[in-house]
Amino acid sequence: MAKKDLQALVAEQKILNRIFVVRGQKVMLDEDLSVMYRVETKRLNEQVKRNLKRFPKDFMFPLSKKEFENLKSQNATSSWGGRRKLPNAFTEQGVAMLSSILNSDIAIEVNIRIIRVFTKLREYALTHKEILLELSKLDKEVKGNSRDIENIFALLKELIEKEAKPIPRNKIGFKHYD
Repeated sequence: MAKKDLQALVAEQKILNRIFVVRGQKVMLDEDLSVMYRVETKRLNEQVKRNLKRFPKDFMFPLSKKEFENLKSQNATSSWGGRRKLPNAFTEQGVAMLSSILNSDIAIEVNIRIIRVFTKLREYALTHKEILLELSKLDKEVKGNSRDIENIFALLKELIEKEAKPIPRNKIGFKHYD
């Protein structure tokens, strides 16, 4: 594997590790995005605030205190220090919209990588859905054939039991009379 391919794979894995499911949506937090874009979280949120029309609730939303605590506990994040405000969570569309307000080369490159990871996640989910549908079909077929299989096993058991029981025969040979 080439060095560049390995770097891309590592970068994808880092992105994947920073995607969380909140309110049934895959999201990335502002602080994680700011690290990747190499800007302060405060500056990222200032740009978002200046362009709020570009970020409807299905693109970006602030986490509730409970959601944030839950994410911190899942990721063993330190509870001391930190933020004054709750973080913003950006959906895939919100991350894409960030590219329109952050014009640095790093932000553009990172956005492309993030969108590619989200796309792979969606493809992966669709593949799993197809596999589950196929398994469901097989399950129905097996249930339909289970009576036939039970009958075959019952017949086999009957044949084995017949062979196990010896047929009573008359003894051959001399008889003793006392």
